[in-house]
Amino acid sequence: MKRLKHWRSSLHLYLHHHGQSTPRHLIHFRTRSFTRRKGCGTYAREFQRAVILRLGRLRKGGARGPGMVLVIPCIDAYRRVDLRTTSFDVPPQEILTKDSVTIKVDAVVYYSVRNPLDAVLQVANAREATRLLAMTTLRNVSGMHMLMELLTSKESLSKQIEWILDGATEAWGVRVERVEIKEIYMPAQLQRAMAVEQEAAREARAKVAAAEGERDAVKSLREAADIMMTNPIALQLRYLQTLNTISNNETRSYVFPFPVDIVKKWMDK
Repeated sequence: MKRLKHWRSSLHLYLHHHGQSTPRHLIHFRTRSFTRRKGCGTYAREFQRAVILRLGRLRKGGARGPGMVLVIPCIDAYRRVDLRTTSFDVPPQEILTKDSVTIKVDAVVYYSVRNPLDAVLQVANAREATRLLAMTTLRNVSGMHMLMELLTSKESLSKQIEWILDGATEAWGVRVERVEIKEIYMPAQLQRAMAVEQEAAREARAKVAAAEGERDAVKSLREAADIMMTNPIALQLRYLQTLNTISNNETRSYVFPFPVDIVKKWMDK
């Protein structure tokens, strides 16, 4: 009973000090509401901050926490703000690329609250507002690129979206830490056409590589022939090396021309 009288007197003095008068029945109503609550404090965890409004106005000192926070029932209203990094998925967005191809792109956004006061006072729902902004930004930025640019430059596209979102959400006390493009969905017909194109490109590269190999081989043979033309002994040594290779074969019968130039020197003697 003493506690009830104490809080009733404190409430009356506070309102009188701020130039406000409250009917006695309203004071009794608010006091009875307070008596149904346990204690006059709350707490904020290490990763939380409490933003407190007293009679609709922000309390001096900014956000409270971590630790115990004094809250006067019926006068104070508070909201806990989580400062940890969290994420949300951006559902697949239908996009018309710069080269008039219809695709769908989805993403994931990682963000955190860097200013609890702005996150409560400047926007009704910081998470929902950031999510909707991420959807529109993903559509707008992706529509400015060609299809092949989107397929080959996901990282740069993610960085561009991250930069735009972070700048736009700064007024809400939100920091966009990272944006990742998850998947780019294309029509099945377009996927088949791209697969055929890639297969043709691989075959063309293989043919070019084979032609370059033959060119290098012919070049090497020509250089070897030039050397042998200027040095007949080298040609004879090559011939003898070929004979040695043939002799290692399991075949017992060999038919091959024998150059007279090899023994001509001894025949002349």
